[in-house]
Amino acid sequence: QDAEVVRTRDPQRLAQCDVVVDVGGEYDPERHRYDHHQRSFTQSMQSLRPDKPWTTKLSSAGLVYCHFGAQILAGLLGQPEDGPVVTALYDKLYENFVEEIDAIDNGIAQVDGEPRYALTTTLSARVGHLNPRWNDPDQDTEVG
Repeated sequence: QDAEVVRTRDPQRLAQCDVVVDVGGEYDPERHRYDHHQRSFTQSMQSLRPDKPWTTKLSSAGLVYCHFGAQILAGLLGQPEDGPVVTALYDKLYENFVEEIDAIDNGIAQVDGEPRYALTTTLSARVGHLNPRWNDPDQDTEVG
């Protein structure tokens, strides 16, 4: 909770970071490196967690969710990480939220015959919901 967030692509600066997400050109969970931009990267939820059915190539968001989502949900809910509540919520959140982010970030079309993933909203719409309504007397966009 006291971590400093650094936005950089500088390799020397990245080498000093405890966790690196979406930059750096490597996926190495042992060293907390979660980038998906390498040509050789093909990981999906199913390849990393064979008990899961989803084959959409993971984005960095999906990698972080894959590795830490259940732990975070368990902590928030006060439930066991491998319990039925956390498992059900983990799967629903991936299927109805994170998979869409993975697919869009990797340029995967939703439909080519049968739909590949659920599109429940767009990231632009989600960000837009953080903005004040047009008729809100307080138009401070930083609040959201």
